[in-house]
Amino acid sequence: MSATGTPVRAGSPVRTGTAPAPGSAPTGFGQVLRSEWIKLVTLRSLWLTPLLAVLLTAGLGTATAAALGDEDASLIDDPGIGIHYGLNFGQAALTCFGVLLIGQEFNTRMIGVSLTAVPRRGRFYAGKLTLGALVALVVGLLGTAGSFAGYAAYAAGAWDGPGLLRSATVGVLYPVLLVVTCVGLTAVLRNLTAAMGLLVPTVFLLSPLLAGVPGVRRVVQFLPDRAGQYALHYADDPQVVYGHWTGLLIMALWAAAAAYGGLRALRRADA
Repeated sequence: MSATGTPVRAGSPVRTGTAPAPGSAPTGFGQVLRSEWIKLVTLRSLWLTPLLAVLLTAGLGTATAAALGDEDASLIDDPGIGIHYGLNFGQAALTCFGVLLIGQEFNTRMIGVSLTAVPRRGRFYAGKLTLGALVALVVGLLGTAGSFAGYAAYAAGAWDGPGLLRSATVGVLYPVLLVVTCVGLTAVLRNLTAAMGLLVPTVFLLSPLLAGVPGVRRVVQFLPDRAGQYALHYADDPQVVYGHWTGLLIMALWAAAAAYGGLRALRRADA
């Protein structure tokens, strides 16, 4: 007999009337990824920054080629510099995207709600990284295609040289590695403002300026953005101590280290 006095037949399942605890139901990775996608398309700041990254990367590169054409010796000697010139500005928007992807949940205290819905923190974090990487991959494809097409319309050498395939490949992968690095470091810092204040000036301003200082350049060339951008170039630079593909590897190692650091921080710290 049940607690309400209703007879219970043998073999019938007994319902206690207790609702499952929040987050106790299993949440598959596909569901996590879908929820992250919903956050992306409903928050204007999240979907505008990748769009801005594409426009800056392809648009400014094309505008530079149109303004300078074959007159700038650096564009002629190394077309990779001119082709990917817009990426210097597009990467600032990509950095903001990577920070916002997880940082806005820390600043609005919604991280606790998200981890209640997805108790497995590794799965939640993997959803963030996967969505960020996929969006950045699209940005890389569109930005690189637009940069090559725009440069070729106004200057020679875009489709020539042994570095063509490598430069195009790195142009697609660079945004992915940059966004993964930013997501990981933001998870380590657990603060949107701190991450934005550290990463955006470093990538957009500090790193390029320090790369021009002779005494500091040997160290700065191992920063992720410097190493990744060297891999975009067609020509060799005798002052860089590694090869082009090694530059991409260095950036990938930074991204892996940042992603692992973010996972450890998310698992060890309170929401």
